[in-house]
Amino acid sequence: MKKTKLTLVEDNAGYREMLAEIVSSQDGMELISEFGTAEGALNSIMNANLSATPDLVLLDLNLPGMPGLEAMPYFKSYAPKVQIIVLTQSDREADIVEAIRKGAAGYLLKSSTAAEIRAAIRAVASGGASLDPKVAQHIMELIPASPQRGGSGIQLSERETEVLELLAKGLQKKEIADQLSISITTVADHVRRIYCKLEVPNAPSAIHRAHELGLFHGN
Repeated sequence: MKKTKLTLVEDNAGYREMLAEIVSSQDGMELISEFGTAEGALNSIMNANLSATPDLVLLDLNLPGMPGLEAMPYFKSYAPKVQIIVLTQSDREADIVEAIRKGAAGYLLKSSTAAEIRAAIRAVASGGASLDPKVAQHIMELIPASPQRGGSGIQLSERETEVLELLAKGLQKKEIADQLSISITTVADHVRRIYCKLEVPNAPSAIHRAHELGLFHGN
């Protein structure tokens, strides 16, 4: 089984050690590097060979030197296929929105449990995305919709809207399948069409874009 190669970027040594234990103890996950600064991680990736390039980066935002948000485009530039999960204490609207705009595939708070962190890594590694339920609710409450319905030319089907609203609540594909009584393959097909219609790479970006376009029920 191919392992997901992980890099940790976290300046708190104690929390970084805990994260290392969380991921290292799991089948299918391989911790290949850990850093206390974004600059250190970026320098390593920039000079790494392919085998030493991570598939996924767990990234804190409040870092000494270059902040996590500022570093995100550089990670994407040096390793275009890398996925980023933000793992932070910040539930500030500005940080959430900016991370999503810059392509974060997940946004977790440091209050997340070990099981939630592992589940997020697996979800993102399998092509999905992961939002802390509190962050998902935060997005629903704080990002103002710009009602462009009918003017944007983008339309989601009723089922696609249902799926996206459940993603916005922090549900994973299997949970959505169970709630809607459809197969996980059907959910994946809906998600793929949603991303295509909205021209976004992941669930956080889709949620933000749908809010901008006023596509959710009640907008």
